[in-house]
Amino acid sequence: MTSAMTAPATMIPWKAAKPRDNKVVMTIGDSFAKQVRFDASSIASFALLTGDTNPLHHDAIYAAQTRFGGIIASGSHITALMTGMVAGHFSDKGLNVGLDFSFRFQAPVRLNDLVQMRWTVTGRMPKMSLKGDIVTLEGEAVRSDGIVAVSATAHVLLLG
Repeated sequence: MTSAMTAPATMIPWKAAKPRDNKVVMTIGDSFAKQVRFDASSIASFALLTGDTNPLHHDAIYAAQTRFGGIIASGSHITALMTGMVAGHFSDKGLNVGLDFSFRFQAPVRLNDLVQMRWTVTGRMPKMSLKGDIVTLEGEAVRSDGIVAVSATAHVLLLG
């Protein structure tokens, strides 16, 4: 997500800003983040609610005998939280629709991991045929030990 050479930030007035938000500007490089602790209850509940009965998410004895050494969060749990962050971030700025999300799982999120989830705006392209702007984002979920568990990209349509 970071490079040795960083382009200067570009200010982008958001034409879909609500009247009360007439000073809303999006800057390439803007980011938003939150921390999430993955406890046993949230891991098991999310997995079971989504039909994921893999014992890695709720059976401590089974999970302890695997290469993971214990309970891990399901990939869909992490990606659902990351996807929701994007929708929530842009929802107070105007109508938006997620176009696509891509996730790469790089390391497990273990029981009681504190994970920093972060998205960064990396681009914007007007899309006349969709009557809005497509915003490109890069994201990651980083465990407290500094390991990137999930990396992501997204495209969101901001409707004018």
